[in-house]
Amino acid sequence: MKQPDLGLRVSELRQQKGLTQEKLAEMCEVSTRTIQRIEGGEVDPRTYTINRLNEVLGFDFGTGDLENETFWLAALHLSSIFCILLIPLVMWSALKKKSYKIDQHGRDVLNFQITVTLFLVISVLCLITLPMALVVADQSSTSPVLPNPRLGVLEFLVIGSVFPLIFIGFYCLFQGVKNTIRVLSDKPYHYPLTIKFVK
Repeated sequence: MKQPDLGLRVSELRQQKGLTQEKLAEMCEVSTRTIQRIEGGEVDPRTYTINRLNEVLGFDFGTGDLENETFWLAALHLSSIFCILLIPLVMWSALKKKSYKIDQHGRDVLNFQITVTLFLVISVLCLITLPMALVVADQSSTSPVLPNPRLGVLEFLVIGSVFPLIFIGFYCLFQGVKNTIRVLSDKPYHYPLTIKFVK
């Protein structure tokens, strides 16, 4: 892994483990200034320092330098149009230790996919339960003299509850294509309305 990704990853892992720069420097048997310069992206650490960081932080910094990183980033973002959680999960799991960017982008794509999957499940449950509840309520309040006024409402709900599913599909398509183009243009990407499940 090269700078600046290396420094960002060291800083992130150090903070996750609740270590200060001083404590990490002590555990790696280097100076605090060395850790500060590594995290700041100012220097490439020596082999000894990399090995010590590997041991202390439990991460292999030597497996970085992924070829075609931009291709994999684009594929990761493009996978979000399919609304299938497995595709970005497999890509992220296989490549997250090779690139800091793929790790970060993968988390964001997974959070988007999990959120969309949650919305899909809720929409399908509403699609199934609302009409069933109206049918049950209709059957309990039927009168032989008066016509059934709720039949139109039932049809409206069945047809109307399909629209959220269509909207979610178009939303995934739009976000996937938009963010893929932004990544290929080296611009920042964003997935709105996303819940952070994977941190």
